[in-house]
Amino acid sequence: MSGGAEVRDGGILAAQGIAALTAQGAILPARPYAADQIQPASLDLRLGDRAYRVRTSFLPGSNRPVAACIEALSLHEIDLRDGAVLETGCVYIAELQESLALPEGLSAGANPKSSTGRIDVFTRVITDRASAFDQIGPGYRGPLYAEISPRTFPVRVRTGSRLSQIRFRQGEPRLTLDALAALHARDPLVDVPAPSLQGGVAVSVDLSGFGGLIGYRAKRYTALIDVDSPGAHRTADFWEPLRSDASRTLILDPGQFYILASKEAVRVPADFAAEMVPFDPLVGEFRVHYAGFFDPGFGLGEAGGTGARAVLEVRSRDVPFLLEDGQIVGRLVYERMLERPETLYGAGAGSNYQAQGLKLSKHFA
Repeated sequence: MSGGAEVRDGGILAAQGIAALTAQGAILPARPYAADQIQPASLDLRLGDRAYRVRTSFLPGSNRPVAACIEALSLHEIDLRDGAVLETGCVYIAELQESLALPEGLSAGANPKSSTGRIDVFTRVITDRASAFDQIGPGYRGPLYAEISPRTFPVRVRTGSRLSQIRFRQGEPRLTLDALAALHARDPLVDVPAPSLQGGVAVSVDLSGFGGLIGYRAKRYTALIDVDSPGAHRTADFWEPLRSDASRTLILDPGQFYILASKEAVRVPADFAAEMVPFDPLVGEFRVHYAGFFDPGFGLGEAGGTGARAVLEVRSRDVPFLLEDGQIVGRLVYERMLERPETLYGAGAGSNYQAQGLKLSKHFA
């Protein structure tokens, strides 16, 4: 790889590496994997048989297993085998079917799946003795749990539902600023000649409109969404379309949830993976993009296409906030893969959002 001296050591495990890790016993699934569970650079995590409604979100800290926290904070136990409804405004902890016995030198990070974030289900992975959400340290051995908190829509889940995904890292694979600039110069990451690259590739919001539409605002007091039923829900029952106007602005109402799209068309080359970095409070009182993983091949298409928009899951905080067309709302960091995935995103890997523009989750028809 050219420019190798500018890239820190390490890489993200590809699908074949995840399969090998499982064969070695470093990933311990309670049941055999589903056919499409291993993605190009991540593994979907499945809910187990039990969940618990708890009084509050928590982190166990360095001295406690998650089970002890559940025992202290649980309000009631929920059997997921025949399906269960998770209500908005509540916090649940669910056992996951996958546990880990990671070797030293291999860490992991988790994120909600794209379809989870797009229905405003706040999901984080917790481990025993964790001091941070979604972060699994090198050599971790133990179970995994999902904290689940539906924010806008009640959802039906069941044993085997996949709300989260996990990505495995060896060393420090994130590209330096110089390496990121060199990569963009030879293989453009966004359709902007000179994007801001400090802290990652800048992503801005498009309020000029997609055929007159700039996004969707979630309705309140809707029916529930079955997370395992793609195409089974009417868009009009859950979403209010937002139309563009001459101002090219949008005032975010506190507590409301929006689906918007990036102005840039994003590409992730085959030897790299990307992630939307956490919200920066210095740029405004809102949160963008719950689901941060972008797999190798995103936006490439069958013939090295020109990119796909990043869908932005946006929620204002405590005050109204004015968004303007072209305002930077997030940044994409790029990481090197340890090896190229055998199957790229958009090539038969359960890729629901390849070549997307402004697109709701797969649940809506």
